[in-house]
This record gives sequence, C-alpha cells and structure tokens, in this order.
Amino acid sequence: MADAGLPRAAHIKTRSIERTLLPLIKQISSLVATRGEAAAGGAAVQRVGAAVCCAVERFVAVGETIADDNPDVRHSMVLACKEARAAGRAIERVCAGADGTGAGMVAAARALLASVTRVLLLADMVVVRQLLLAKDKVARSLDRLESVTNFAEFVRAFTEFGGGMVELARLTAERRADLRDERRRAQVAAARNVLERSTLMLLTSSKTCMRHPGSASARENRDTVFCQMRRAMDLIHYVVRDGLPGHEEHSQELQPFSDSHQQAAQWESGTALGALRGLSTQVRAARARGGADSGRRRALAATLRALVERTHDFTDSAYTSHEHRQRILALAERIAYELERLVAVAVTLEEQGGSGAALESACAGATSAATELEKALVVAARDQARDLAPLAEEARKLASDLAHIGNQRQKIASSCGERESERLHSIASRLHEQLDHIIEVCKLLRHIAMSETLQVSAKFAEINLRIYGPQVVTAARTLAAHPSSAAARENLDVFVDMWAWLLSDSARLAKELLDLTEERPDKQQYSSLPRPGKHGTTSKPLKAVKLDTEEQAKIAKSGLEMKMMSSEMDAETEKWQGADENNDIVKRAKNMSSMAFAMYQFTKGEGRLNTTQDLFTQAEYFAEEANRLYKIVRQFSYQVPAGTVKKELLEHLDKVPTYVQQLQFTVKEPTVGRAATFSKVDNVIQETKHLMNVISKVVTTCFDCANKVPLPWASSVGVIKRHQSVAPYKLDFTGLSAAAGRGAARDEEAAGGGGGDAKPGGSSSDTTM
Repeated sequence: MADAGLPRAAHIKTRSIERTLLPLIKQISSLVATRGEAAAGGAAVQRVGAAVCCAVERFVAVGETIADDNPDVRHSMVLACKEARAAGRAIERVCAGADGTGAGMVAAARALLASVTRVLLLADMVVVRQLLLAKDKVARSLDRLESVTNFAEFVRAFTEFGGGMVELARLTAERRADLRDERRRAQVAAARNVLERSTLMLLTSSKTCMRHPGSASARENRDTVFCQMRRAMDLIHYVVRDGLPGHEEHSQELQPFSDSHQQAAQWESGTALGALRGLSTQVRAARARGGADSGRRRALAATLRALVERTHDFTDSAYTSHEHRQRILALAERIAYELERLVAVAVTLEEQGGSGAALESACAGATSAATELEKALVVAARDQARDLAPLAEEARKLASDLAHIGNQRQKIASSCGERESERLHSIASRLHEQLDHIIEVCKLLRHIAMSETLQVSAKFAEINLRIYGPQVVTAARTLAAHPSSAAARENLDVFVDMWAWLLSDSARLAKELLDLTEERPDKQQYSSLPRPGKHGTTSKPLKAVKLDTEEQAKIAKSGLEMKMMSSEMDAETEKWQGADENNDIVKRAKNMSSMAFAMYQFTKGEGRLNTTQDLFTQAEYFAEEANRLYKIVRQFSYQVPAGTVKKELLEHLDKVPTYVQQLQFTVKEPTVGRAATFSKVDNVIQETKHLMNVISKVVTTCFDCANKVPLPWASSVGVIKRHQSVAPYKLDFTGLSAAAGRGAARDEEAAGGGGGDAKPGGSSSDTTM
C-alpha cells in the first residue's frame, strides 16, 4: 500500500488528535492504493472522493467556529481551514478523473492530511491555553494567599484558591489521559499528586503562621509548601506547553525540581540501566557495521563516561555493601577495558583492514561485561530495596513519637521541658538518618527502573521525601515552642500524614521493582516426558488480555493493510462464479479471508477475537489453512501444462511454506511482559499480512491457469472448468467499507478455522501484557 504521506508523529502528542486522524488516514490510504482506478474515474472511487470532500467541509466548519470563538488563533485557523477545504476539493477532482494521474492523488492526499493535522493542532492549542489560564489563576490565588495578613481575608482567598484548584484538577486529569508520551503522563500525575496532597498542608501551615507570626519554623513550613506547589504547577506548564507547535526547541530548558540545565537533562534520561542499554546498542551497531568510525568511537567514550558517573550512585552510597561495591567497580573497569580493546580493533580495521574475528571477540566481551554489570546493579539495588519496608515502618514510628512529644509538652511541667527537648532532638536526628537512607534507596531504584513511569515515580518519591521529610521535624518544633496551640497541633498531624503517604509511595515503588526484577527460572523440560498442549509443543497459556486503545492505534495501519488484502481475496474468490460447490481452492481461500478479517477486527478492538490468546490461536488456524491450500494448489499445478502461467504459479506457490513457517514460529515464540507480548502481536499481524499477500497472488494465478490454459482435466481438484463462462469483473474498492457489513458472516465462518480440521493447542507465549 502506498504511503499517503502521514503527518509526522513527533507533532502529534495527544491521543485525541491521533484518533481523529485515523479514520481519515484509512480512507486516504485506500484511495492512494487505488490511484490507478481513480485516474480512470471509476464511479465507486468518485463516490468515495465526494464523501471525503463532504467530511472535510463539515470538519472545516467546526474549525471556523473555533476560530470565531478564539481570536488568538483566528488567523492561523482560518488559513488552515482554507487549505483543508482546497485539499478536499482536490481529492474530489482527482477521484472524478479530472486531474488525472496517480501522482496527483498522492499530492492531494499529502496536502489534505497536512492541513487537517494543522487544524487539529491549532484546536489543541486552544485546549492547552485553557489549561494554562486555569494554572495562572491558581498561581495568582497562591500569591494572594501568601500575602494575606488576617484570617478573614485568608478564608476568602482560600475559597477562591479551592475553586481554581478544582478546575485545574479537572483539566490536568483530561490532559494526562490524552497525552501519548508515557513520561509526560507520569510527570503530570506526579505534579497532580503534589498539588492534591499539599493543599491541606497549605491550609494548616498558613493558619499556624498567622497564629504565630514570629515563629521561624512555622514560616518555614508554610514557605516550603508554597514553593513545592509552585514547582508542581511549573512542571504542568512545562509538560503542557511541550505539546504546542513551535515549542520543541525549548524542550531542553530548565525544568522544575532541578537546580541547573545539566540536572534537568539528567532528570530526563540519566539512569544507569539506560546508559548500559545504550552502550550495548552501540556495540551491536559496531558489530553489524564491521567497525566503528571516529564519530561512533567518540559516542562510545561519551556513553562510557556517563555510565561510570551513574554507577557512582551505587558505589558512593554508604548503604551499599562492600561486596557489591567491589563487584560494581571491577565490572566498570572491565567494561572500560573491553571498550578500549574494541576501539583499538576498530582503528586497526579502519587503517589496515583484516578479518572481523578480532572485532567479533571484542564486541562479545563488551556485551558480556555490560550484561554482568547490569545484573550487579540490579542485585545491589534489590538488596537495599528489601530494607525499605522496615525502614518505612520505623520512620512512621519516629513521626508518631514526634507527635506524642507534642502532646506531652502540653501536660508536663516546665522543669521537664529540657528532657523533652533533648528527646525531640534525638528523634529528629534518627528521623533524618532514616530519611537519608530511604532517599538513597529511591535513587538506586530509579537507576534500575525499566519503564519511564517507574523512573518518574522514583524520582518524585526522592524529591518529595527530600523536601517534605525534614518539615515533619520543623512542624514538631513549632508545636514544641507553642504546646497549647491547636493550629500547631493540627499542622503537625497533617505533616505526619503526608510523611506516611510518602513512605507508602516509596514502599509500593520498591515492591513493584522487586517484583519486576525478580529472576524467575524457567521450569526444566525433558523431551522424554509429555508436555502440556495437544501437539506437545505448548505450555499452559497464562491469562490473556485485551489490547488497550493506544496499542490498538499502533497496529491500526497493519490491520488496515490486512483488511485490504482480505477484500482483495474476496474479490478473487468471487471471480470463480459457477465453480463446483466443492471447490477446495475457493473454500480454503474464503476461510483464510474470514480469518484475516477477524484479525483485522481485533486490531480495532472489535469482533470475536477479544484477547491475545484468541489472536494467536486464530493465527495458528490461518497457518494450517494456508498449508492445506498449498498442498491442493501443488497437486493442481502438476496438471498445468508448462509455460509462463505455470512458472508464475510455481514462483508464488514456493513462497507459501516459508511464510507459513515464519508465522508458526512467531506464534510459538515465548514472551514475558506486556511490552514483549504487544511486540509479538504486531509481529503476528505482520507475518499474517505477508502470508495473505502471497496467498492472494496464488489464487489469482490459479484463476488465470483455469481460464487461459486448456487443461486436460475436469473438476478432479475442484477448480473451475475452462468451458464455464465467467462474467467480467471490475475491482470495486468500496468493498473496503462494505466488507465490514459482512463481518458477522465471516466471524461465523472463521470460528471453525477450516471446518473439521484438528485445532492446535494454545500458544506458550500468551502472557499477561
């Protein structure tokens, strides 16, 4: 299928734009694929072109309404709508055959997609600016809250602030759900958590500060909360503005919660696991290219420096055991040595030439060292993560002791005040020690996090603990200085609750990463013993799941291509009008078309294939049916006289076993984890598409053989007799839309997977995604 000139994915940062564009892309792709028919001005294609033009007119009308309501984007929106309308009319003219060539169709399709995307991006700018206005309103409310001097004014300001926070929370929740990028979604979620949890602390710390205006500790509590809330809103501003066109060049600017541009860049991408995997990728590239030029050698050196710097968080930690520290240092030195050897071999090959055996050995050594270092870092981090639960429990008890001291200070005599102050100081020192240890654990967990969501969660757990942890002690000191103050008592309780929340977040994060990095050895299999599964090649399938909306969108293009091939297969089988009722070629081809259509429906979240297990089972049926069709056509080919048509048939037919084996191998390939299983789903769709393509060519060539070559047989193989008349057939591409109406019949036909044939067992690779 020709590429219709899809808009750059980097410009589309939200799922709503992606979902809006997808139907248009599907229709335009089908038109581009049929540009030869469009040039001829076919009636069906003319109707599709008119429908596209009409849909664009309705779309442009909505865009012009948005332009009228938003003067700041009016000029740009009007121009974009004008371009979209012109592109829609150009599509209609090309489909009518007035503008004649396939190249004209491609150019018109590109222009239409570009202009429609621009309209959608401008509409998205309106949504973003609404969110930023809500954020600015909350920021002004914060400024007013910070400047009030009496309680009545504070109550009015806080009421206004609460209303703004409700609106901001609604808009940020919608934006977070709409963002495509995993890291950006995690950042918005982290900022929302800070704002939500800080609101009550803002209230109590402000009340305490107004009640005790001379208390430095009370003011420190309040100022810390204000500062953290402003940082959270700055992060929301940064993430949301990153989605606006024209702001990509500012994406590396200083970010909230960082102290410099360098720290901001490290916050974005600096983990030891990321550096190790980047290094392994560069080594594999050097092996594939047979060497490394000067630029790639410099890149290897830079990656090594970054890796060594990030391992310092492990080796410099006071809580890393001596054995782990020594092993990490030794493996870091080994990687440096292996890379030095790799660079030396690459320079020698570049200057003098020679065999690649030395390069292969150097690459293998570097890859092995990187793998061992990754395992050592994970083991070191896991060792400390196991201590996090008891650490968090002890820290909770210490915070409770601080609250208890505050209660006691209201009851004890002044002669005991010095002892209670010493106890407060002792508990505060122990709490700071526990806090430092927990922060170190969070830092190491971020280095071994295998997803961007976990990386962001670990980073913000570390930041929030570092900022809000000491404030528990500060709130306790305020209560110690004013033991009879109800405001100070309430303030300490709220900060202790926040402390408990942060500890729970850290413990949950540690548990998730411990579960993800836990080594699960495969059960040993013995060939002499029977294995689960009907054919002895599969294991018990794990829980199968559905694809989410984002995953469906990623494979939508492959699914659409399969649908088009299914429609083409239907068209080919419909040519065999008047064929024998038991025509095996037609029957098998229709079965395969039905299965392919069911798999296409799976990519849209529709049809009877609901889970990955269903898809993989259907792919096995598909491969078996293709194998049966191959045997039938092979038998048929023996009766075709030698000539050009037979040669073409055999060329296509010989490809079928290869594609069948590739599909079967892909279905049986084991996977672990959601990302790997989604990758397998995509691979199964691709392999099925390739097999469907070659089967379609085989069926077409069989038809040509049956019609053009005088065959010395009747219907022994179930192929149409040559004397039977076949009405001229013109391929109608509106069948792409009409095929959906045949979905129910196809589902019923595909459910049998080829009639009474034996069904294969479930795939061993079905895992929870």
